[in-house]
Amino acid sequence: MTGGGTGAPPTIGVLIADDQDLVRLGLRTLLESEPDLRVVGEAADGLGAVELARRERPDVVLMDVRMPGIDGIEATRRIVADPELTGTRVVVLTTFEIDVYVFDALRHGASGFLIKDTRPVELLRAIRLVAGGEALLSPSVTRRVVREFATRPSRVLRPHPQLDTLTERERQIVGLVGEGLSNAEIAAQLLVSPATARTHVSRAMIKLAARDRAQLVVFAYQSGLVEL
Repeated sequence: MTGGGTGAPPTIGVLIADDQDLVRLGLRTLLESEPDLRVVGEAADGLGAVELARRERPDVVLMDVRMPGIDGIEATRRIVADPELTGTRVVVLTTFEIDVYVFDALRHGASGFLIKDTRPVELLRAIRLVAGGEALLSPSVTRRVVREFATRPSRVLRPHPQLDTLTERERQIVGLVGEGLSNAEIAAQLLVSPATARTHVSRAMIKLAARDRAQLVVFAYQSGLVEL
């Protein structure tokens, strides 16, 4: 985030990547109506999104999945893998709640995903949340996406190398995170306080070197901790 001048609050730079002109226009109009958000660029394809991200170093990229050239998943992978863009978070925009690309996007480092018909106020909240370092994961949508992929016959488990460093309770909680439960839902299920649940999640993230909650979901899925 950057300041807008002496004494001015920091602004969140957002890059819009979508191959539809009207979608980009609508997003730009919405974002520019907010004093703490600024659009740093627009891209109509994946390569353009990567190039603009490297040049402008946005705080958040709103990334469409289906675009010409390289798609949004590959563009996400390249952005997340770039050591110069460690401060950039990617939010994938998808048309359907169950999209075959969503889990791949999370696996390649996206901090979350949004349905394109998300209400404007929720979109704005999501951008601020992700810019602040949180993961954007709708529990209900995440649960369905993970179950969709976890039940595929081709599923291959790849346990995280640091999985054994987790306590039994931490493994249990990571599995619940993988199912899409929020800290409050985890606390209610395990009969602990939300603060305790949050502490366990934070410790698990540190041990597994997860950059955010979205990556923790991926680790839970790949390590077989998601209970179906």
